[in-house]
Amino acid sequence: MILAAGFGTRLWPLTIDRTKPAVPFLNKPLIVYSVEYLRSFGVDEIIVNLHHQAESIVAILGDGSSFSVRISYSYESVIMGTSGALDLVRELLQDGTFIVMNGKLVTNIDLAAAMQLHRSRNALATLVLKQNVAREKFSKVFVDTEGNILGFGAYPEASEEPVPLMFTGIQIMEPEILKYVPRGVFSHSTIDVYPKAIACGERIASYVAEGEWHELSTLRRYLDASLQLLSKSGKDIVLGEGCSIEPTAHVRNSVLWKNVTVGKAARLNRVVIGDEVTVPPGTVLSDAVIVKYRDYKIERGQVVDGNLIVAL
Repeated sequence: MILAAGFGTRLWPLTIDRTKPAVPFLNKPLIVYSVEYLRSFGVDEIIVNLHHQAESIVAILGDGSSFSVRISYSYESVIMGTSGALDLVRELLQDGTFIVMNGKLVTNIDLAAAMQLHRSRNALATLVLKQNVAREKFSKVFVDTEGNILGFGAYPEASEEPVPLMFTGIQIMEPEILKYVPRGVFSHSTIDVYPKAIACGERIASYVAEGEWHELSTLRRYLDASLQLLSKSGKDIVLGEGCSIEPTAHVRNSVLWKNVTVGKAARLNRVVIGDEVTVPPGTVLSDAVIVKYRDYKIERGQVVDGNLIVAL
């Protein structure tokens, strides 16, 4: 199951006209990375939960046949949370071990190795963790000497030692976990499900992963991850289809979606530019997101020359 029902508030305004997993990352929708990731480990049946701008996901994935998987959708009229989402489709999750992951991830974590550990530990659920070396704002996860999860804590301090562990948003579950999922109400797995299961003596295991993992829930993380992966090929800009940059313009460390036009002598650095935007000649801008303004309700930022500009 891929969790894709959030509003994408922290990625606004990139999520004005689409849900977060439909946002392009290196010219591919985020959710496609999740589908291809699961398929690479033999998963061929996927449920996607939807709420905000649901049609933007359906238009990308369809029935899944173009990705060699079968996709069904769970439409949430009210957002149900990371475990409430499971409650709505619990009848589809009864046949055996299943995987749940967030739809905002780009990763190459070895899911097969995590599954092997899960089965060897005879765990009710296994959470895939990573070391939070940068001490980013991800809740700490506490484990015992055998790797069983004890609980969840606050964000780490900047210089905290030892290096804290964090949850990657990838988890392996047995159907029996569903007895701990509340029925018919909003709930979160790390708040409402796992603590209850642990208190009842259930084994919730951890797999501490290596490999790349990018969680793209904020504008800054989105741009930083784009530039980090771009740098591996010696590039510093992403160009979508139909982009045009005037020869006198200077664009660095930036992501341009489809049909973007950058005018003469513009100077852009660390900028994300949405579909159909025209950047006027002489524009100087850094650390910002630009989308075409279409009478949207403005939550932050300012409208300039027909574009909505929001600081990172």
